[in-house]
Amino acid sequence: MLVYEYKLDGNKKQFAAIEEAIRVVQFIRNKCLRLWMDGTNVSKNDLQTYCAVLAKDYPFASRLNSQARQASADRAYFAISRFYENCKNKKPGKKNQPTIVPAYPQFQHTNRSVEYKKTGWKLDPAGRHITFTDLCGIGRLRLIGNKKQHIETFPIKDIKRVRIVRRADGYYCQFCVATSRKVEHVETGYQIGIDVGLKSFLTDSEGNTVSNPRHYRKAEKKLGRLQRRLSRKQKKSANRKKARKALAKQHLKVQRQREDFARKQANALVSSHDLIAYENLQIRNMVRNRKLAKSIHDAGWRIFLHPAMGSCMISPSSLCRRTTPVRNAASVAPSCTNRSAFGHISVMAVAWFWIAIIMPLSTFCIKPFLLIKTVPRGTREPTSWSRKTLLDMRPSTAVSAMDSGKAHG
Repeated sequence: MLVYEYKLDGNKKQFAAIEEAIRVVQFIRNKCLRLWMDGTNVSKNDLQTYCAVLAKDYPFASRLNSQARQASADRAYFAISRFYENCKNKKPGKKNQPTIVPAYPQFQHTNRSVEYKKTGWKLDPAGRHITFTDLCGIGRLRLIGNKKQHIETFPIKDIKRVRIVRRADGYYCQFCVATSRKVEHVETGYQIGIDVGLKSFLTDSEGNTVSNPRHYRKAEKKLGRLQRRLSRKQKKSANRKKARKALAKQHLKVQRQREDFARKQANALVSSHDLIAYENLQIRNMVRNRKLAKSIHDAGWRIFLHPAMGSCMISPSSLCRRTTPVRNAASVAPSCTNRSAFGHISVMAVAWFWIAIIMPLSTFCIKPFLLIKTVPRGTREPTSWSRKTLLDMRPSTAVSAMDSGKAHG
């Protein structure tokens, strides 16, 4: 499933109609949730059938497309099914709640999107305009986007969803296309292990580092100033709306900077290596540290590791079974690595560790016992061999110290 996004260009009347459609979606979703709270057992089909009852009882709800109303009911059913799944898995809902109680579905107050399925919209053959044909009055809107993406090249039957999303800087239209993206990877013969951090964004197994941009830290002063301006404005006033919009735009800018940096770094690694090994961090648990939570969120590890590398990720257990390079990323369990390791465990590294550390250490520990066994029993003067034994057992620095002491003595 690919998502093509365009910014919408229209007039104030059209944007007001979009806001009305978004409020209708929120109304239907909350009504379906109330039906589940009052009833005993409600299925997905029951919620979609209830949309026709709402359209008959409320005239403003009938102006929205029928499939858009069903999509709103699907949102309520998704919240209900997720609640039951969390109850089954005993997943806690609230952060500081002592008992394991899943989050109960809540009524929505800040809905920001409306979703159409196969009807209610019409795309121009050139792919530059889209027309919404329901009774909400949205009309024809111009699509502004990247020139390299062409939504008109896909058949209409492959476009499964059309979604209008409100953001701080305007309205956007998303096309969900049922297709797969195929990128041919050119074998490079390079394998690498990476370790993400806070001081540097990432460090690879070759010693190269990428500095942490710290987008939120750099914009924190401006965000604080905009937040103070917002708090000084009178509630429900036009100036407060302007101040809130300016603050939301700045937060959106920081979010886009973080996502752009993480995706570019991940794309550079995936395209230039055949195997990428990284530590499978539990970021959700790491951000519970109140002293490091802001820095961890600002680094954007989840965006860097999961979405960009998730299309070519393999399971942690398969790293030990595979003998040939795989494409393209392999996660290693945190228990297998430490804070300074890179997660890429190779045969050469294990061999070096055995030769350089294990063998000398074992020789140093076993040699005294071998020497003691060779001493004949009944020897009354052990001083003749004890010095030689100590000299063999001690490092060079200890030998030099003993020789210097003998000279002074």
